[in-house]
Amino acid sequence: MAVFGSKTASLSPMTNRLRPLPELVSFLETLPEPHILCDRSYRILAANAAYRANCGRPDDLIGRKCFEVSHHYPVPCDQAGESCPLAHSLKSGQRERVVHLHHTSAGERYENIELSPIRDSSGEIAYFIEKLEPLPVARGLAGTQGLIGRASTFRTMLELVARVAPSEATVLLQGESGTGKELVAQAIHDASRRRDGPFVAVDCSGLTETLFESELFGHERGAFTGASARKTGLVEAASGGTLFLDEMGDIPLSMQVKLLRLLETGTYRRVGSTELMRADIRLISATHRPLKSLVENGQFRQDLYYRINTFPICLPPLRQRQDDIPLLAEALLERVAPDRKLRIAADTLACLRTYGYPGNIRELRNILERASLLCDGDTLQRRHLPDELQHPQGPSSALSEAMLAASAAHERSLDQPEPDDVDLAAALRSHRGSRKALAAKLGLSERTLYRRLKNL
Repeated sequence: MAVFGSKTASLSPMTNRLRPLPELVSFLETLPEPHILCDRSYRILAANAAYRANCGRPDDLIGRKCFEVSHHYPVPCDQAGESCPLAHSLKSGQRERVVHLHHTSAGERYENIELSPIRDSSGEIAYFIEKLEPLPVARGLAGTQGLIGRASTFRTMLELVARVAPSEATVLLQGESGTGKELVAQAIHDASRRRDGPFVAVDCSGLTETLFESELFGHERGAFTGASARKTGLVEAASGGTLFLDEMGDIPLSMQVKLLRLLETGTYRRVGSTELMRADIRLISATHRPLKSLVENGQFRQDLYYRINTFPICLPPLRQRQDDIPLLAEALLERVAPDRKLRIAADTLACLRTYGYPGNIRELRNILERASLLCDGDTLQRRHLPDELQHPQGPSSALSEAMLAASAAHERSLDQPEPDDVDLAAALRSHRGSRKALAAKLGLSERTLYRRLKNL
């Protein structure tokens, strides 16, 4: 950002009452996106009309801390387990970008934050301008379309999605089966400049070598036996939009070279044609297979690997998103049983949280669909779950649930007494209820219990 003149320089950042330049405040009002001006102490000094409309409490913004307004936190974001762009900018001296889950007039939603420092005439950072942009492809609440989650691993992935979506970069999604790679690809498309174009998904695992070329590039009439008419290929069908190639690791080697040519030259030919056609696509690919190992074993072309691996994004498995299971379960129930207002009993939810989910979100969906068919009432009970969830192997379900929740807890409370580790371990072994009940039994808050479990 530009350095402002002597008027700003006369206002020390440490002064209790900073008064920003009227010209700067007026400039914010001309911007269509929500913007605020704040000082080094997180205090909001000015907010434009768009920010006030976006904020849940527009009448008393000035003088309040930005983290109080956006997050309802009593402390700055970096002290509450979040990444704080202002703290980062003070260290780097540069513009910073993050994705945060904010409280807005429309409820909680993810927003892109771009924070720019403003320096005075002496070169010191005096103010920050914060720009907010909604990220409509993701939600922190159930019952909505798009990506759903609040866990730290989910947010890390979402930040990468937000960064790469506006570009034309080729994206490689890597993750176990059932982690939602096509949903993430769709989210990237929806947040891109190609959002009004088509999104064409191709499952490469079920295509033979001959069929793959015909499906991807199309063919002319008479190109091969059975080709009775010209066929438009999926590359042509995706023109102006996004082509999503799922299970990229299953593409035959002979086809990989043609795909590489498509990516490098932007051209292709229909099967049986000499006409060179130009592609207008953005490629997003996905795989659950270790492409790097396939390259080393000669099963995947190295040059193609480097071409599609421009911007890799790893999707976390569900076992690394335990805190998101209640949200996901609620949203999935809306989809598998849309005409019923089903709820999940507390002990049933505990079983769902402790399971490892080798099939990830797809498996969770199947479990819930089966349970909804077995349930005659309005509440899913433990008996409606598969045997492997009702009778898990290893430690007791209460202990497993508590430990998994502890590993995902990021907010800490340090102002309460701590029980002896031996007493806590004994209490866990004998406890068969919820975490809330265990915390009450020990005289702790749930957050303190999470922290003590993690230390234990």
